[in-house]
Amino acid sequence: MVIEKICCVGAGYVGGPTCTVIANKCPDIRVCVVDSNTDRIAKWNSDELPIYEPKLDDIVRECRGRNLFFSNNLKEEIEKADIIFISVNTPTKTFGFGKGKAADLQNLENVARLIANYSTKSKIVVEKSTVPVRAAESLNRILKANTKPGIRFDVLSNPEFLAEGTAIADLLNPDRILIGGEETPEGRRAIQLLCSVYSKWIPEEKIITTNTWSSELSKLAANAFLAQRISSINAISAICEVTGADVSEVAHAVGSDTRIGSKNLMAGVGFGGSCFQKDILNLVYLSECLNLPEVAAYWSQIIEMNDFQKRRFALRIIECLFNTVTNKKIAILGFAFKSNTGDTRESPAILVCKYLLEEGARLCIYDPKVPKQQIYSDLKVADNAENEKFKNLIEVVDNPYKATDKAHAIVICTSWDEFLKLDYNKMYDQMLKPAFVFDGRKMVNIEELQSIGFHVETIGRKTSKQPFKTRITRYISSD
Repeated sequence: MVIEKICCVGAGYVGGPTCTVIANKCPDIRVCVVDSNTDRIAKWNSDELPIYEPKLDDIVRECRGRNLFFSNNLKEEIEKADIIFISVNTPTKTFGFGKGKAADLQNLENVARLIANYSTKSKIVVEKSTVPVRAAESLNRILKANTKPGIRFDVLSNPEFLAEGTAIADLLNPDRILIGGEETPEGRRAIQLLCSVYSKWIPEEKIITTNTWSSELSKLAANAFLAQRISSINAISAICEVTGADVSEVAHAVGSDTRIGSKNLMAGVGFGGSCFQKDILNLVYLSECLNLPEVAAYWSQIIEMNDFQKRRFALRIIECLFNTVTNKKIAILGFAFKSNTGDTRESPAILVCKYLLEEGARLCIYDPKVPKQQIYSDLKVADNAENEKFKNLIEVVDNPYKATDKAHAIVICTSWDEFLKLDYNKMYDQMLKPAFVFDGRKMVNIEELQSIGFHVETIGRKTSKQPFKTRITRYISSD
């Protein structure tokens, strides 16, 4: 088989950028991203893409219409593809067995049945979505049970390791490409064919091949390890705030140890995004199903620590504002879960905002890339009586200075670079006094803002003088 046509089912954060880079680096391969969502495909074919990633627009414009296409015609594109990537959403289940932990694989199964139904020749089917271990086995069973005579499907696992905000750079120069397949002659042949696509721009030594199950587990394990480091330094940040230690100095000292390293040791209000929490919960559920309760409890603690960090940050805001934020205007700067993306999935800002809303605060929210309606949706502000009071407490603006006008406090939830360049003197002048800044991303110059007149609170550093016992009592309380 010569790879001439690639189809990707799913035009989201994984499928869109991944196939854009493949099209850019493999001009001899026709690449088409398909999705049943007509609005999403229309945006991929427009000048306003459905997702924001630095440099993505430029590459899409260069390749679109040449060898990169976006379509709603699933049947036609699946039928003629040599390789099919499955990049559909696999959210955490919200019902039934495994609720709150297991992955919901409805979308994956539906796509597998479409592939079996529409295929008229043999194909390589590649898991790109984050899936539980042995999901490829389920795909294989569905495909084989519905295969037409003379057609063969080889299922591979090729998990993505993209970080939103740097996805294009990660695709162009990845740490590794991981491909897992069956340990049979046919499976090894399929692996080599997919390797031949990536080898057009990625050195051979960066392409790792394993069995299917190792590949699937490696994805969950990698995200769990990364999240573990964040939760670990955030746990240390809580100690720093009540002892006088500085978490940045601690992280530098710890990260200087070559056995540990410095990456992912930046304390903050908590991790978010589509992968970390979902993958850890998936790992917890897998451990429980394998009758490994101690392993499940270990990984569960990372999620608990992440939730604790968000709750602790919100409590710190309330305590510093004289133990009440009722009817006080608070400017929320940043709503995306991290900078350089418009993605708000599991964003720490959502939970922080909800805590403040429950206390009666009036929130004025600014984010340069998150649409207004997305913010309202994430805060579950609907047109009904139950949410009417919350709706009246929220305002979304297109300018950070509008957000801070007559505000009691500024809360930084996302580390956008533009927040470093704001005129904080202007903000201070238009805010109510005393004016507070709560830095959830450790990005502002504390001494500079203090010289202006701000009272500054930041993650992992003691800058207030609240009683030690009171703070500990409040922090350990939970919902």
